[in-house]
Amino acid sequence: MENLNHSNIEGYRSGSVTAVAHSNIALVKYWGKRAVQNNLPAVGSISLTLDALYSKTNLELKDRLDQDIFVLNEKEVEGKQLRRISDFLDLAAGTKDRPKAHIESENNFPTGAGLASSASGFAALALAVNDRFGLNLDRISLSALARQGSGSAARSLYGGFCEMKLGTKEDGSEDVAIQLHDQSHWDVRLLVAVTSTQKKELGSTEGMNRTAQTAPFYDEWIASQPTDLEEMKKALSARDFEKVGELTEHSCFKMHGLALAARPPILYWNAATTETIHRVWKLRQNGIQAYLTIDAGPQVKILCLPESVETIKEAVLGVKGVEHIIEAKPGTAAHIVDPEKEIIL
Repeated sequence: MENLNHSNIEGYRSGSVTAVAHSNIALVKYWGKRAVQNNLPAVGSISLTLDALYSKTNLELKDRLDQDIFVLNEKEVEGKQLRRISDFLDLAAGTKDRPKAHIESENNFPTGAGLASSASGFAALALAVNDRFGLNLDRISLSALARQGSGSAARSLYGGFCEMKLGTKEDGSEDVAIQLHDQSHWDVRLLVAVTSTQKKELGSTEGMNRTAQTAPFYDEWIASQPTDLEEMKKALSARDFEKVGELTEHSCFKMHGLALAARPPILYWNAATTETIHRVWKLRQNGIQAYLTIDAGPQVKILCLPESVETIKEAVLGVKGVEHIIEAKPGTAAHIVDPEKEIIL
């Protein structure tokens, strides 16, 4: 992780703060890193923030603690996961000599199952750290900080449709996310067909690294990305659903084809994933506008318009192994909330 210039720190703040960030799903995929240490992506990406999936994180700084405490979904986390959090806090503070933190975080969706829980989690944590550490970072600088916890977290700082920029500098200063359109731009839906709630065996970072090192088509993946990004930005601006859908599926299967070409091959799908793919394609053959995307996990996300939601749900729930469907709209930007409130907007 790179060192950030935090000369503008006002000082650590007592009391606790609660931040909420929504998960995001990449329409144009991010897969691979050009620099592992600073978590710099090998390609740019474009995503949709989802209102129905979120992480809520409460952070309090406590001088009397000997080490950070991290509680995830009501279970205290230790070992590698805790070190990842502590390293992130050291980075944000610019020093290991800082107050220790008591952090409680919860996801309202399965964790580590291909639904970008690390993206929403680190985005929420970055926002909370910015508040308690007195960093005064703007949204773009916050995205650079969040990126170092999870590459996709940079995008979860924003609502609506977002682009993760691909930089060239080694310090990562250009690898930041920007908003393309807010959540009011387009009333689309993304249906998440949950085929497993189990934590995946192979993490995204390990999968990316193996792919970059062994897949024979990796250079072609990187070379083709700029065209996909430009076409997607034009299609989103024009609200051209057919084009957005076609580009979304194209990027998805390029990514998974690349992962399958790694040695040993990487396959995140299960039987229900495959059957759901065929069910969505059959719907489209019958005139229903539905396009799919899949991340590093077995869940199938179906992009559609509001009028097609119920038809698609009925068809996909008929697939053996689909446990349930989450319906999402474009979500809002990460924000600080009143911890006493039950409803997250």
